[in-house]
Amino acid sequence: MSFEYPALELLIAGRWVGGDGRKTMPVHNPATGAVLAELPHATKTDLDEALAAAGKGFSVWRRMSANDRARILKRTADLMRERREYLATLVTLELGKPIAEARMEIEQAAGMFEWNAEEGRRAYGRVIPSRAENVHQIAVKEPVGPIAAFSPWNAPTITPSRKISGALAAGCSVIIKPAEETPATALAIGKILIEAGLPDGVLSIVFGDPVLISKTLIDSPVIRGITFTGSTVVGKRLAGLAVQGMKRMTLELGGHAPVVVFDDVNVDAVAKAAATAKYRNSGQVCTSPTRFYVQESIHDRFVEKFAETAKAITVGDGFDPATTMGPLAHARRVEAMETFVADARARGIKVAVGGGRCGNQGFFFQPTLLVDIDNESMAANVEPFGPLASTTPFGSFDEVVTLANRLPFGLAAYAMTNDLKRANAIAKAIESGNVILNHWQVSLPETPFGGHKDSGVGLEGGIEGLQAFQNTKFISQAS
Repeated sequence: MSFEYPALELLIAGRWVGGDGRKTMPVHNPATGAVLAELPHATKTDLDEALAAAGKGFSVWRRMSANDRARILKRTADLMRERREYLATLVTLELGKPIAEARMEIEQAAGMFEWNAEEGRRAYGRVIPSRAENVHQIAVKEPVGPIAAFSPWNAPTITPSRKISGALAAGCSVIIKPAEETPATALAIGKILIEAGLPDGVLSIVFGDPVLISKTLIDSPVIRGITFTGSTVVGKRLAGLAVQGMKRMTLELGGHAPVVVFDDVNVDAVAKAAATAKYRNSGQVCTSPTRFYVQESIHDRFVEKFAETAKAITVGDGFDPATTMGPLAHARRVEAMETFVADARARGIKVAVGGGRCGNQGFFFQPTLLVDIDNESMAANVEPFGPLASTTPFGSFDEVVTLANRLPFGLAAYAMTNDLKRANAIAKAIESGNVILNHWQVSLPETPFGGHKDSGVGLEGGIEGLQAFQNTKFISQAS
């Protein structure tokens, strides 16, 4: 493949800033381990400049009409689609996912800009009937203010796009720290936004020391809201900083998605689809179906078909057309998978398929299935965030509800059944922000997305995602 990976920069107050005189870190291709480029780190001075620009940019951006803002966001979506192959290539180089999956990610990310472009034009308030004849009462929507955004590496186009497009559509300026593992895709989005007409200072993109960046941004009086996607541990720390300044926060945190499979389904079809969904993006998805609770009468058949499907997955470089699962993002994820498997084997848990590294370069791990795990095992309690699934047989409805809800997470959950009454019952019983019945698609630009319990606070996507970046002001006027 002939492709020139771009030089990496920071976007500070409308200026592209290179690595001269700054600390840098290498960005690796996870399929080969090769260094793609050096990524510059933002300094405290850079962050202060970005904050000053965000304040000034907000005053400009919020005064633009919703129609004018929408034109810029819609143009951004159009340009992303025009440059789909370029953006998808960046995703595959940085993250490793198969190029076909990367193309789908670009389309969903562009869809977020398109959706928010339109929804921002409909940020309606309302007239409230008054108790007095001479009093006029209205509730209006206003942008929260400059936003500090933090996005992870596992969806390097989708997650920054969701945060940036929602905040911009509401009239907010944004300083975003994307993941250092996958910087080029976020930077490419920034370049497209500027080309589409975004005013200088409305968006800054920074990388570097996460403690320095998060504390500097969240402590600043300029920042009025934060949006973060990542681990529960880090999210709680950022929430503590945000509370000190009484700042709006949206936190999409960790999960450990249960899947309930009842005995009235087509077992082979569900098992095949379940394995395909599980190993998408090498299992590095916050909503990845992972804890499979399968009714006792069909458990063994489900395991057999799931393992058969997993064995047929072709693991390799994402640019190879034959590849259906790429590498993990970095060496730490491979080591984590080995720890899960070692714990399972020490407990006598069967490894039905996979369980080890594959290849002699890059960060590859086999699609893995642990069978009939116990509640004390690591796999039962810790989100693997990789190509590892587990099964547990269950008997009664009440038993599986207890199993599905036993962890402090509630981001995504799935259930498979052809019984409508059973489907309604399990949807009500599961404690999760997203409950998906008989399919695997959790999030779309137009739908709300967020977790319950330790999986988060607030919502992204849909009209709820726009409202996350808005304040409601009540105005009452007597004549």
